[in-house]
Amino acid sequence: MSIKQKLKNNDQIVDFYKDLKYLYFKNFNSDQRLLKKQFKKRLNRDLDLDNPIKFNDKLQWLKLNWYNSLATQCADKYEVRKFVEEKIGKQYLNELYAVYDSVDQIEINKLPKSFVLKGTHGSGFNLICKNKDEINWKKSFKRMRKWMNKNYYWFNREWVYKDIKPRIICEKYLEEVDSNQLKDYKFFCFNGEPKLIQVDFDRYSNHKRNIYDLNWNLTDIEIVYPRDESQYIERPYNLELMIELSKTLSRDFPHVRVDFYVLNNNEIYFGELTFFHEAGVGRFNPPSSEEIMGNWLELPKSNS
Repeated sequence: MSIKQKLKNNDQIVDFYKDLKYLYFKNFNSDQRLLKKQFKKRLNRDLDLDNPIKFNDKLQWLKLNWYNSLATQCADKYEVRKFVEEKIGKQYLNELYAVYDSVDQIEINKLPKSFVLKGTHGSGFNLICKNKDEINWKKSFKRMRKWMNKNYYWFNREWVYKDIKPRIICEKYLEEVDSNQLKDYKFFCFNGEPKLIQVDFDRYSNHKRNIYDLNWNLTDIEIVYPRDESQYIERPYNLELMIELSKTLSRDFPHVRVDFYVLNNNEIYFGELTFFHEAGVGRFNPPSSEEIMGNWLELPKSNS
């Protein structure tokens, strides 16, 4: 058997187990039971839903006890554009080429050379196309059809995804003039107040993650990935503006992470709003930092 055939068979095995896992999560676990099992497995401690203090515990509590239809709109990669335009203006939105209700509607020959395709109803449903002539579209369409047939809610019980209509949007491909890596800044906001800023780098080789305070001082907080003190990341030229935009976009929610892309050091583009960072099972180092962030998150009254 050739290496190519082996790789193809391995992909099929991985896809099979992913589908099996999805069916198991969907059909054989209640919300609370699944969340407790995932929490114990990932963090090696019991989930506290009765008196949550730490950040991850509070995110899980929000999954089970808090509901806001506006959060569902904001988790939808297409519908959130209306929210952003209303709150801070359409000048911060990336250019939208098309919206598709099915994969069969995508006409590659009508799209520019480079673009990005995103599933509107989940996380990680992204296809970055730098050159459409170099993409295996038969394989990519198959992958996107799998997106369309999955409700992302069932994986981690993030209810913001449950009622989103599955669609695919096509946006402009953003790229730095002198670099292949587009900078993005993730603002952790609590009741409309940004507290920390996350910057990821080397995602596809040796993933690192630095977390800064609002004065751009590197903190000792690590969530999932280690920090790198040797990696110099310049203070964004428009940091104060992004802080103000984050306040505006987050003030309707007890907690949300507001993401922006910055192009050529001064062009700000909205990225997304994330309500359950790392699905609420991100490992913290030092452990005390998880309690610090938990103290910032004031839980609302249960309304689920």
